[in-house]
Amino acid sequence: MNFTLRELEAFLGVARLGNFTRAAKALNMSQPALTVRIRHLEEALGVRLLDRTTRSVALTQIGREFLPVVARVLGEIDAVAVNARDVAGRRRGVVTVAALPSAASTLLPAIIAAFKARHRGIVVRLRDGVAQRVTALVKSGEADFGIGSPTKRDPELRCSPLLSDPMSAVFPPGHPFEQRAAVRLEDLLTVPLILMDSEYSVRTLVDQAFESIGKGVAPAYEASYVSTALGLVKAGLGVAVLAYSAADEAATQAAALRARVIEHPMLVREISLIESTRRSLSPAAQQFLEAVRQGAPRRIA
Repeated sequence: MNFTLRELEAFLGVARLGNFTRAAKALNMSQPALTVRIRHLEEALGVRLLDRTTRSVALTQIGREFLPVVARVLGEIDAVAVNARDVAGRRRGVVTVAALPSAASTLLPAIIAAFKARHRGIVVRLRDGVAQRVTALVKSGEADFGIGSPTKRDPELRCSPLLSDPMSAVFPPGHPFEQRAAVRLEDLLTVPLILMDSEYSVRTLVDQAFESIGKGVAPAYEASYVSTALGLVKAGLGVAVLAYSAADEAATQAAALRARVIEHPMLVREISLIESTRRSLSPAAQQFLEAVRQGAPRRIA
């Protein structure tokens, strides 16, 4: 079968109005053109849909059965078209963003709240995870874009700088570091260290920084979760090295622990917007990405 939407619209118009003249006027076309469309539709289907007389038009039995189907199909197509226009106009849509826990807890909540206030028809979904998980979600298409700190170049990903996040030392009140405005990398050699495990991008930075001064680092404890590292600090078991974005917020919540930036050029984590090179962003996702770009500070701390 080979018929067009315009031919279905022509049939629906004639069936509802019961008259070719009125239907042609409603469809903004000539009566002969309308007649041609109806004839093409009937020829494509191989059945007569309308019985015509000089004064009236009546649906055949097949026409009566065909009418509700055509009305439903055209209604659904119209609804899809309206939805597509809303999506294209950035009035509706769903955005999924993957982000490092530090960005998900400190940077994004305020940005999401402000975005939703302006764009109530767009739903923003947030998935947090370590650096490897963020990139995996973007590559698989489960996230529209990510906010993370990739440690390796990947041809499937496009990264653009968002902000700088320095590393910090986290310690309990009364620690000698509390009297300093900042902590040097060499100072960390004198204390038991609590480091995140190798799945965290900050661990790579810490290991490389110590290698740059010819020192290996053997942590007293390794943690898979920031909350675990903070618990160990609270118990007086050492000084944790965390990204400042995570340390500043978490230290405040964890019995008023203290945080100081570590002065070393290699101990700055670059947070990037991560997009797939194989997929384009939807209008809604592109709009939220721009909101993140505009709402993020250039540097934390």
